[in-house]
Amino acid sequence: MSNSSNFNVRFYIRRDHVNKDGTSAIMVRVTVNGERAVFSSKLSVDPKLWDNEANRAIGTSRVVKELNRTLEDIRATIRSHYYELERYEALVTAEKVRNAFLGITVRTESILQLFKELLEEYKALEGISKSKATVQKYTRCYKRVEQFLKTKYKLSDMPLVEIDHKFIVDFECYLRTVSKCNENTSAKFLQTFKMVIIRARNNGYIKGDPFSNYKIRLKRVDRGYLSEEELERLRSTPITSKRVAQVRDVFLFCCYTGLAYIDLKLLREDNIRTSFDGKQWIMTHRHKTDTVVNVPILDIPMELLARYKGQCKNGYLLPILSNQKCNQYLKDVAKACKIDKNITFHMARHTFATTVTLSQGVPIESVSKMLGHTNIKTTQIYARITNQKISRDMEALAEKMRAKQNAVVDDDREYDEF
Repeated sequence: MSNSSNFNVRFYIRRDHVNKDGTSAIMVRVTVNGERAVFSSKLSVDPKLWDNEANRAIGTSRVVKELNRTLEDIRATIRSHYYELERYEALVTAEKVRNAFLGITVRTESILQLFKELLEEYKALEGISKSKATVQKYTRCYKRVEQFLKTKYKLSDMPLVEIDHKFIVDFECYLRTVSKCNENTSAKFLQTFKMVIIRARNNGYIKGDPFSNYKIRLKRVDRGYLSEEELERLRSTPITSKRVAQVRDVFLFCCYTGLAYIDLKLLREDNIRTSFDGKQWIMTHRHKTDTVVNVPILDIPMELLARYKGQCKNGYLLPILSNQKCNQYLKDVAKACKIDKNITFHMARHTFATTVTLSQGVPIESVSKMLGHTNIKTTQIYARITNQKISRDMEALAEKMRAKQNAVVDDDREYDEF
């Protein structure tokens, strides 16, 4: 018997079946956590010589001694397989122990093997339930883990059970030093890698969680936004280059609608609809999350739609370059408009949340809905409370307080006259 309370190996004979020579087969019963697996030892013994309590043959003859030694060797081998499986498997079963003893190969899961399976699954779902960006994100992370294993451990892969807290810490160190990733890029790689570990746990390949005592820290980055004055300068500044002017107009459209680049790129004529209030709305779904986005169209974006009406092919509304090209031309836009900020296309979304809506008194719940967020905490990253908004809010409060104070004074006067 093993020292472990949940593991047991016993031998017994098949008394219901006697061989032609009068012996009975000796069977092996492996028990793990109450689950049993039975198989033949390929040995046999005279039933009269078998002690069921002692799990061995009785006697001092050479044949009996040899038989008992063989049974102990079998027991020791089964123990060895059990402890080996316990080391590398999240869940050890009696069947796995039996298979290991009989030479039936048990697959040992490795990190890159599992990662590759997940990646292939995501590639198959690209355009269905997974976006191209998601597939690219997991592909990049896979390559980083692969490079890390080669650099740190000189390995092409590693068993999942060897992924521990130290592995995570070392991987972060590798990302920050060798790969030269900044804090947030490293954190995002770790977030992606954590999803692979979660899959490993859900599939029962590992017991613990290497991330249990590890906190992934994302540093809050102020992505910036355009102020009211900068937004007006952007709108009114003449730009001679047709291509640069088009990028400015597309960026401006997003400043007043809050659309992300990919959602604007996919925007078609059938996404512009008359809503319940008789006004024109953008009605679409976010490409990233497939959440519904409904945004009333203000005057400025309506003018921009009219400006480019009929100029784009296949029903698209605005001339859209690649995201990279747009960001390059936006540097020229900033220079032409004398805006001393590193303008990127995504800044339009932040500008809509902060300057166009929240600062003008639009409730954050409405802003969140128009941005297609499912959590207001996400919206809070985009929408900032500006000093102008604080000033207006406090002035409104001051007016209310003055009105109350004047009302109290008037009441006192009426009382005195009485």
